Amino acid sequence: MVQHVLVAPDKFKGSLTAAEVAATVAAALGVPAVELPVADGGDGTVDAAVAAGFDRVTVRVTGPTGEPVDASYARRGETAVVELAEASGLRRLPAGPEPLTATSHGTGELIADAVKQGATRVVLGLGGSACTDGGAGMVQALGARLLDAGGRELPRGGAALRDLDRVDVSGFLDVSGVAFVVASDVDNPLLGPHGAAAVYGPQKGATPEQVTLLDAALGRLAAVATRTHGLAGAVEHDDTPRAMGVAGAPGAGAAGGVGFAALAFLHADIRPGIDYLLDLLGFHQHVKGARLVITGEGSLDEQTLRGKAPAGVARAAAAAGVPVVAVCGRRTLTDEQLREAGIEAAYALADLEPDLGRSMAEARPLLGRLAARLAADRLS
Repeated sequence: MVQHVLVAPDKFKGSLTAAEVAATVAAALGVPAVELPVADGGDGTVDAAVAAGFDRVTVRVTGPTGEPVDASYARRGETAVVELAEASGLRRLPAGPEPLTATSHGTGELIADAVKQGATRVVLGLGGSACTDGGAGMVQALGARLLDAGGRELPRGGAALRDLDRVDVSGFLDVSGVAFVVASDVDNPLLGPHGAAAVYGPQKGATPEQVTLLDAALGRLAAVATRTHGLAGAVEHDDTPRAMGVAGAPGAGAAGGVGFAALAFLHADIRPGIDYLLDLLGFHQHVKGARLVITGEGSLDEQTLRGKAPAGVARAAAAAGVPVVAVCGRRTLTDEQLREAGIEAAYALADLEPDLGRSMAEARPLLGRLAARLAADRLS
């Protein structure tokens, strides 16, 4: 029996989608290959699910700054895959960062549509978010009302949460028959120096003063949710919220605190992003009988070792006894680091074209050449 090569890369951010990487590599190998684009819960998760056989469902929802956007989720049977970056991602910002007012409302709208269409399992991929609102927009879209002391609905965005007095969930969407899974490798809590605002706020344009404001606002959300609805979110002492229960859970700080809202309001389970998605995409079936697995992403660096897609693919392939090599745009990992991650070798576009701009602009033909070199080294 002719053994196949399993091509299971993540995207090359800014140049090629995971599906484009997989197709380009497979076409250049000259041997039977199975294409399985993958993702770790961030950008490209819906595309990976669609490539694996899910249907794409497109919905007009609210973007992170309130503008309407067309965003997609993936569905197969009663399972839906919702990617936060689709509706509430940085790429949806029309005119630059909005750290105080960006909302996760559109993500909630995608979830609501999936549930209303009959989904009984919703996989929520968190990554690439534009918002630091603790998932407030998401739960508002699902029917919760976030009210100030005068009974007025709060405006959207994380900063507004400093005025939160109570949460009214009487109109919350019935999700009692739905299992929610958060696919994320972020282990940050909601609050404090390792929390959503402190760690990820600056990446979304927040100044030090805004980080302090947002952290206090998220603490207010967690404390009010605890006090008024019995949610295990945080406690207040001398007006200082302290992360306990759900707010202190690893992953509560994912996607600007959307992880907290998923845990507290949707009773979600948090699973390692790439590991869970490999199961969902059928990696373990496709790797059977493979002679080689080719994975990769735009940059093989220290972040790769912290639960990104290539490291997860390498772990899963090792469990099946199949060797792994990687393709990438550039690499900063040493050969020893790669081997420790289970990757025998890495082939980088930078080896063919050192100029980053040209490498990204000509990524597809360069990747084809790189894959042909890989085939000559590994498959001849």
